Amino acid sequence: EGSLNQSAPAEQYLQEKLPDEVVLKIFSYLLEQDLCRAACVCKRFSELANDPILWKRLYMEVFEYTRPMMHPEPGKFYQINPEEYEHPNPWKESFQQLYKGAHVKPGFAEHFYSNPARYKGRENMLYYDTIEDALGGVQEAHFDGLIFVHSGIYTDEWIYIESPITMIGAAPGKVADKVIIENTRDSTFVFMEGSEDAYVGYMTIRFNPDDKSAQHHNAHHCLEITVNCSPIIDHCIIRSTCTVGSAVCVSGQGACPTIKHCNISDCENVGLYITDHAQGIYEDNEISNNALAGIWVKNHGNPIIRRNHIHHGRDVGVFTFDHGMGYFESCNIHRNRIAGFEVKAYANPTVVRCEIHHGQTGGIYVHEKGRGQFIENKIYANNFAGVWITSNSDPTIRGNAIFNGNQGGVYIFGDGRGLIEGNDIYGNALAGIQIRTNSCPIVRHNKIHDGQHGGIYVVIFSVGVMGV
Repeated sequence: EGSLNQSAPAEQYLQEKLPDEVVLKIFSYLLEQDLCRAACVCKRFSELANDPILWKRLYMEVFEYTRPMMHPEPGKFYQINPEEYEHPNPWKESFQQLYKGAHVKPGFAEHFYSNPARYKGRENMLYYDTIEDALGGVQEAHFDGLIFVHSGIYTDEWIYIESPITMIGAAPGKVADKVIIENTRDSTFVFMEGSEDAYVGYMTIRFNPDDKSAQHHNAHHCLEITVNCSPIIDHCIIRSTCTVGSAVCVSGQGACPTIKHCNISDCENVGLYITDHAQGIYEDNEISNNALAGIWVKNHGNPIIRRNHIHHGRDVGVFTFDHGMGYFESCNIHRNRIAGFEVKAYANPTVVRCEIHHGQTGGIYVHEKGRGQFIENKIYANNFAGVWITSNSDPTIRGNAIFNGNQGGVYIFGDGRGLIEGNDIYGNALAGIQIRTNSCPIVRHNKIHDGQHGGIYVVIFSVGVMGV
């Protein structure tokens, strides 16, 4: 009896005699909740049940990602390289962050719900065949609003968002290439009032109508963001083959999205259109090879646009007109067919620390009573003048480097005005500053040197106020 009351030494327990490889093989048949329970048994089980390879297999089975997708707070997602992460098991950490969500995975829902024993413990996961069904589940409060859209092409679904849902692509490799949402008849995504904190990320969004020039499609877009909503659009590829409407349209008072890390390219009209008092933050986007302007801002639109790469457009890079405004900072604007930046008709943007270069015509073109502040930019290697000012326009050009143009540095003509102050103008093929035809700018404190032609060239009937 005494021997029965004595604790047996650890080495006499059967599990201690099992090699780690055998225990890991057994654990590989467990789902995540059972694996967590096994980790509570003893120190050895805890170490083995937290094996990153086990969790990676489970994670990829559920979410498909080949790198962990971290979700530390609402509206924030990013993928990491697991070997560079500071914690030992990022697969498990990400699993915990993403656990309570719904999955759009065509064809899988029937299999999942007809095998409850196999998926015991995953009752918190919901599966749907369509995005519309998943959005309906949000409205009926079946889950908290996190939707994973798995690999595939989803066509002509009715995606009107009027609640703070989170919708993210879920696929191996480069996620956005594998999850494609397309519409051929109506706007692909429409954000309405009520979607203030919505998030859509890591997917391709296409508008691809059969009749690409049908006039009614001028109101249809890949993304349509309307009054009083401020969704986050993140890491998306945006493409439109429609020739009569922009790829992204942000319009109306209170329309204030955050669009970041997106690629808006190869569209057959305008890339990004901001109008009717809309605002928003647009950061780190790639905008290229669009048939019309990469960005249009008009009718009191007032966005903040930072670190965008706007290039190889088949028209102008950025076009602000009809009282359009905006703050443009640290953008790289180059190799557009017309000007890099065009300002017209009382538009008044602020452009700071951008590079505007290698335009097939000019760098900055301000005309027809345009205004604007262009401060501390680098404007260089444009085919025509670095800055053109004409037809009663009155911009401020201050503290810029304007150099290596194939024609002049600053060209003011046709009743142009403006303040040209404190710029470094050099290495241009024609005059550093040329003033013609009834123009009357204020020119002061500029450094004009090393040009292949004159420094300042003033044609008769023009008046300039020159300062030292």
